[in-house]
Amino acid sequence: MLDSATELFSRSGFHAVSLRDIAAHAGLTHAGLLHHFPGKESLLIEVLERRDRIDARELFPGIARPGAPVPPPAERLRLLIGVVARNTRTPGLVALYAKLSAEATDPAHPAHRYFTRRYRLLRAELSDLVRALQDEAGRPGDLDPAVVAGQLLALMDGLQTQWLLEPGAVPMEALVRDFLDRLGLLPTDRPEEADGAGAAGVSG
Repeated sequence: MLDSATELFSRSGFHAVSLRDIAAHAGLTHAGLLHHFPGKESLLIEVLERRDRIDARELFPGIARPGAPVPPPAERLRLLIGVVARNTRTPGLVALYAKLSAEATDPAHPAHRYFTRRYRLLRAELSDLVRALQDEAGRPGDLDPAVVAGQLLALMDGLQTQWLLEPGAVPMEALVRDFLDRLGLLPTDRPEEADGAGAAGVSG
C-alpha cells in the first residue's frame, strides 16, 4: 500500500490521486485499503514519515531513539552526504518530496504541518551538526550554525529540483561537497567513504 501510494503520489501529486487509484495499484479493494487507512491524508503522512524514520535512525539518533549514542560529527556529515548520493538513485521519492513540499505551502494542505515540523527539526539538527563540526575543527563561532543549516537545506532542495529537470547536468553530491568544503566543514580524511552511504529525505 505504501509503495503504491509513494509511486502514484510521486507521479501525479497528492490531489490528483484517489484512494481507489492507490487500492487498484496495490491489488486491493477500496474497502481493504480503508481498513488500514481511514483517508488519503493519513496515508500520505505515513508515506512521508516512513522515509523520515529510516533516515533519522542513521542521521539523527537523538530524534529517532532518545538517549541513543550520537555518532561523531564527521560520521554524521558522511551519512548526510550519503543521503544526497542515495537520492540520485531514487528519483521517484525525490520527486514526491519536491512536489509535496511545494503543494504543502498552502496551510490547508494535509501535509502542511508535517513539512513545517520537518524543516524545523532539520534546521535544529543541522545547526547542531555544524556547531559540532566547528568545535571539532577548532573554529567555534566562525559561522552562524543556524544560517549555514538554512543555506544547506536550501541548496539541497534547489539542487533536487534542478536534478529532476536535467539529471546529467546537476551533480548533487559534488555540489553539496563543494559548499561544505568552501565553509571548511568537510573533513579531508578518506573522502571516498562518503560514496552512497546513509539512509530521503533529508531533503527529499
